[in-house]
Amino acid sequence: MTEQIFSIGELAKYYDITPRSIRFYEEHGLLSPSRKGQNRIYALKDKVRLKLILRGKRLGFSLAEISTLFELYDSNSNSAIQLETMLELTKQKRAVLKQQLNDIQMLMNELDEVEARCKDELNDLLQRGIE
Repeated sequence: MTEQIFSIGELAKYYDITPRSIRFYEEHGLLSPSRKGQNRIYALKDKVRLKLILRGKRLGFSLAEISTLFELYDSNSNSAIQLETMLELTKQKRAVLKQQLNDIQMLMNELDEVEARCKDELNDLLQRGIE
């Protein structure tokens, strides 16, 4: 049975991203396809890594954080270390998001107050203009 391989175009189309994005991840050491002449050949491992990169980015992880997780996975067969690191990164990300959510709620409240004051003042002006 031969290993499944993919071209950069196939991966780009599959994940609905640009080939340039894939090359960017490669330049940052997150993907390491083999080469056949000038062509990149991506294995199933690369496809899985790309999926993890995109998921990590969607969750707000930096490329450095994703790279750290990959390094832990590649250098250590003990997945407990990788899982503990992931738990810590998740905890940190959750704390940042909670703070952002609180900040957004405060801003929304301030906007509500400004909007209410503007409406009140506009109503006052309109009523005075009519009288």
